[in-house]
Amino acid sequence: MRATLRSVGAQPSDEPPARASFGPVGHKLRVPKMAELIANHLRNQIVRGELQEGDALPPESALLKQFDVSRPTLREAFRVLESESLITVRRGANGGARVQVPCAKVAARRAAFILEHRSTTLRDVYEARIVIEPASVALLAELRSDETMECLRHALAAHDATADDPVRLIHTHVAFHSVLVELTGNQTLILLMSMLGHIIDLANLARVESTVGTPAHERASRKGLAAHHRVVEFIEARDADGAEQLWRTHLTEARDYLVRADVETVLDLMG
Repeated sequence: MRATLRSVGAQPSDEPPARASFGPVGHKLRVPKMAELIANHLRNQIVRGELQEGDALPPESALLKQFDVSRPTLREAFRVLESESLITVRRGANGGARVQVPCAKVAARRAAFILEHRSTTLRDVYEARIVIEPASVALLAELRSDETMECLRHALAAHDATADDPVRLIHTHVAFHSVLVELTGNQTLILLMSMLGHIIDLANLARVESTVGTPAHERASRKGLAAHHRVVEFIEARDADGAEQLWRTHLTEARDYLVRADVETVLDLMG
């Protein structure tokens, strides 16, 4: 590694800036480009919290001196971090690079692009939800606390208050599903469901807008609200099995109602 990188904390002994690409014996190793090393160094500072949301990176002239690189190399490193939504760069006299912390919305958008490219069906997305959410609800029932119950009752009250407004109702319905996962405190589950939720939210809203006022919609809304109240009762009783079974049934019925013949794939929905 360049000595200038070691001097700013990217020690090869405890923080290798990038991995060489090892192949069979006799093959050449790929040495990381300097732009990759700089991007990795700055990325580590962001994800470790050493650089905070909104922090301005030092001026370009200072970074060129710090890393002892050319301007094109530094700008290539910036492009890498911009593509990962870790910085924003403004051009011009008052420009510069500012830090953005990693967020679930970025992951959700990228996941949607990948699912679109793979012609993934909405049924496929809903089935993944049926696998993840009931297990999350069971976990919440095992971990539940007084604070958990207060949050759930507040979410139900918001849900009940929108019962006569179909569009607001679907937003509070979706929010309740998010709350159930977020209250587990499991960051991996929260991220996975936020990625799926971006797609499911759009699908739910599109379906509601096309069926609002119909008997099928009113029936689905009543059953959904009843399931939400019932799952809170199971969680309060710490009945993980009951909560999981109820939620799987609820999500299966929701899938059967929400999947549409005219919007079959994620691409149909997003495009």
